[in-house]
Amino acid sequence: MKKLISLILMLGLFLMTAYANGNQGDKKLMIQIDIKSDSGKHTLTATLENNSSAVAFYEFLKKGSVTVSMNDYGNFEKVGSLGTTLPRNDKQITTSAGDIILYQGNQITIYYDVNSWNFTRLGKVVSTGSTTAINQTELKKVLGKGDVTAVFSIKE
Repeated sequence: MKKLISLILMLGLFLMTAYANGNQGDKKLMIQIDIKSDSGKHTLTATLENNSSAVAFYEFLKKGSVTVSMNDYGNFEKVGSLGTTLPRNDKQITTSAGDIILYQGNQITIYYDVNSWNFTRLGKVVSTGSTTAINQTELKKVLGKGDVTAVFSIKE
């Protein structure tokens, strides 16, 4: 009887460990983006994609936060130099509000409208400090008109 109970306990422990290890791969990497624009200071939260570019970006941020001066481009994005080059996973995509895109391997963009091109998607803005979801109108307000300063860091 003791052997049977021990066997059942070991099997249960094995299954719980396998379940926990299997679910760790589903954990999304999160970053924080502190924005300073003409509309004030705002904090965004974003999830990163599951690609080598996003992982390299996350590893880059592990060394410390990165401040990027971003300019408005085409009335659909804010773009700025990342200060490093990351691996590219470019493919033809159509962006939407909140997409964080790597362009040319060394430029980072935050989209507030649509555009189609060969890009690498790094992540997606999922919330602001005041709401748990963000829409295009709210993102446009956060990013404001003109240039912004964005500080990218790992979400603690």
